[in-house]
Amino acid sequence: MTTNGRALDGFVPASSPFSTRTAFKSLSAVSRAVLPNTPQSLWDQDTARLPSAHAALRRRAREFADRVIAPIALELDVTPQPPCGEMHPLMRDVFVKASKEGFQSDLAFPPPLGTASVRGDRYPVLSIAVKVEEFARACGGLMLNLMVPALGQSPILISGDANAYRRFLIPAYREMKAGVPHPFSFLITEPTAGSDVEEGHGASVYTPGMVAKRVPGGWSLSGRKRFIGAGDLSKTISVFAALEGEGMESWTLFVINPPVPGYRTIRKELKLGMRASGTAEVELTDVFVPDSNIVGGLRNGWALNRASLNFSRIPVASMSVGFARGALEAALEFAGRTTLGGKALVNYQEIELMLAQMVAETSAIRSMVWEQARVFIPRQGAASMTKLHCTDRALEVCNMAMDLLGNHSLLHPNKVEKAWRDARLPIIFEGTNQINRLAVIEDMQEEVLSKCTP
Repeated sequence: MTTNGRALDGFVPASSPFSTRTAFKSLSAVSRAVLPNTPQSLWDQDTARLPSAHAALRRRAREFADRVIAPIALELDVTPQPPCGEMHPLMRDVFVKASKEGFQSDLAFPPPLGTASVRGDRYPVLSIAVKVEEFARACGGLMLNLMVPALGQSPILISGDANAYRRFLIPAYREMKAGVPHPFSFLITEPTAGSDVEEGHGASVYTPGMVAKRVPGGWSLSGRKRFIGAGDLSKTISVFAALEGEGMESWTLFVINPPVPGYRTIRKELKLGMRASGTAEVELTDVFVPDSNIVGGLRNGWALNRASLNFSRIPVASMSVGFARGALEAALEFAGRTTLGGKALVNYQEIELMLAQMVAETSAIRSMVWEQARVFIPRQGAASMTKLHCTDRALEVCNMAMDLLGNHSLLHPNKVEKAWRDARLPIIFEGTNQINRLAVIEDMQEEVLSKCTP
């Protein structure tokens, strides 16, 4: 990475004695050894901070995103969703390649059961976060299609039920490794309950819409679920339902393998962002689920749901880092190729200040994600504060990119308006950011109460 004696307006070239590139060379060998000063991209600097297994994963994910996802991102963003139950051929090709290259079966189990890194298993959330950022930077919709299966698998994994692993996860991983798509879905949101299924106080007064009725040999499930990623395509579905005559405290995790009688997709949504991904409303009418397909035990669904959200909120924050980075890279490219007054925009100090702020914001939220992801499963407060802060700041980075490009930001090929649309969605899903703020306080409720005067 060289500048060939060039410099931006207002800066000295690297060869100048006033540049740290040159000035540091005159210091002692000891000083030079502790003063990193070799030209290096921001991406390489960040990657060097990761454990070796995660650094290798980041390189693989970026190469896959550049080779497979980015070339079709703009096309699938404007292509209408196919009918329910169908997958666009380009999307199927992405799924197949991601499956064959181990990106769909790497959530928990190392070879031969899955494709997770043995060295990376200590920090599984960091592994997901690293991968999500690279995919999201290339395309939010395609990233979401590839990452929704992890959310559908998470309550099964967290249950600790080895029999469920054997029946539902390992066979799916076997298919994926052979290049056969096996989407999973996570069904919690109901037509009259978004936040109420993600927050304790709301759940305590909510009347469940999805109800499980006892029948010989199992349970009959009826009700609707909304905003379900891949709900029309999934082969394995984690659905949460209350037991008949009881409230949300009876929520139970049932696993269904469509197609089954009584399960149907009502529609797919036309969304603002992440448009390459299908989001469905589904209806269950007397869907029979055998007792053997209850995971985690009766009435333990609420706990598995909340634990799954704690697991998934940091990857949601990481996808926002990806959107911010995509907007930053698009803005930097635009500022370098667009001229004003006979020189590139990037030579103007106002533009440099905007770009520097975008770099700082993006770097800060990435650091927060990586710090909070260095645990096996994050606790509620950490997961929620990371999700709410990173998604909010990522949207602001996209706003800055829109401002920098001006009218050009509205043009689809410049990618900035797409990054903005994609970045707007994570502020809402996985619990709105208001709900996540309440989750932070809930997790520290004992400490807060200790400060209160009786």
